[in-house]
Amino acid sequence: MTQPDLQQYQAVTQTGVSQSRWLLVFALGYLALIADGADVMMYGLTLSRIKDEFGLTNVEAGALGSLTLLGMAIGGILGGWASDRLGRVRVVAWALALFSLGAGMLGFTHSFVEFAVVRFISSLGIGCMVLVTTLVAEYVPTERRSLILGMLQTGISSGYIVVIALSNWILPQYGWRTLYYVSAVPVLLAFAIKFAVPEPAAWLASRATARENKGRHVNNRYAQIFGDRQARTMFILWTLASVFLLSGFYGLNNWLPTYLEKELHIKFSSLTGYMIGTYVVAFIGKIFAGWLGDRWSRRGVYVLGCIGAALFLPAIIFWHTRENIAMLMLFFGFLYGVPLGTSGTFMAESFATSVRGTAVGGSYNLGRFCSGAAPIVIGYIATQFSIGLGFLVVGAVFFLSGVTALFIPDRLYDTQH
Repeated sequence: MTQPDLQQYQAVTQTGVSQSRWLLVFALGYLALIADGADVMMYGLTLSRIKDEFGLTNVEAGALGSLTLLGMAIGGILGGWASDRLGRVRVVAWALALFSLGAGMLGFTHSFVEFAVVRFISSLGIGCMVLVTTLVAEYVPTERRSLILGMLQTGISSGYIVVIALSNWILPQYGWRTLYYVSAVPVLLAFAIKFAVPEPAAWLASRATARENKGRHVNNRYAQIFGDRQARTMFILWTLASVFLLSGFYGLNNWLPTYLEKELHIKFSSLTGYMIGTYVVAFIGKIFAGWLGDRWSRRGVYVLGCIGAALFLPAIIFWHTRENIAMLMLFFGFLYGVPLGTSGTFMAESFATSVRGTAVGGSYNLGRFCSGAAPIVIGYIATQFSIGLGFLVVGAVFFLSGVTALFIPDRLYDTQH
């Protein structure tokens, strides 16, 4: 593509983006994140049945979770690099197809080894779903980017709710295998993304510039990142912020149901209502965070969300009663959703287009890999002391994520340029 052709394409594309195309990209990206959230939640909902049928030990069941996180981290890092080289759309579409087909194949497994191998391969695709945010960020208008990406992040929460509803119907009547068969349906969405969404103009411009200025490190994105002081600093800071944020996220998701049942003595039959309520309010928190991020500061919203969640956790642990626990959980769900709602925009705008996929995929998934220890640490603390004390540690890591973000400048790059 010649430079004049590229400039003409950009002009046409930007006009389309401002009118309707970004709405299509947003809608398809939202559906992709619903599939992502459903896949992640599905494993937790079916684990007890899989464990009983395969005769797994607690160590083997835990190993399946660790393999999933490892695969997600590797897939996200490689996918980020590939999205800078091959294109955002191509990588997102193939990743969605991989984890959808992989999830469907899990229904055909009959042993720990078979399940572990298929789960690891499919999780390579799940790790790339962070690039959905990068793709949408390079389409949506600058003045509404934080709000739109905050709304986009609610797709994951919607996925949780969808699969919880499906599992209540499918698991008792048809078993866990049928739930996995159904989860292969999003492969059709992968084809829709591949053929309906063109690559963002900003990515095409970056590729054209790279071809015209071939240098020693132009094809090595990590060399570009670590060779530039600002990009290197942003990568390190976002890796640390992701380690802390995702440690809190995985720690809560793994232990919150057990905490509600064992230490707050909430009946198991009521847990679904508590969890759905928390996710619905987190849904609202993400949209609010996006709206406020556009009108104020991405960094300010992220920091306040992290610190607010950190400071509110002790209120649940020390001051809950049977009468107020539902309200406390709902308020915490709102605070919990705020940093998740603005992190996509904040992170995407921290890196130049030429390395954005590599930097976002690498830093986020290095954080995801390191955060895999969080459920184990909380489990150890729960064994020695209590889950409530473990949640104080969760509060501490949320706080550290907010403090780390104080050193990350706001709106470094416009993702459409």
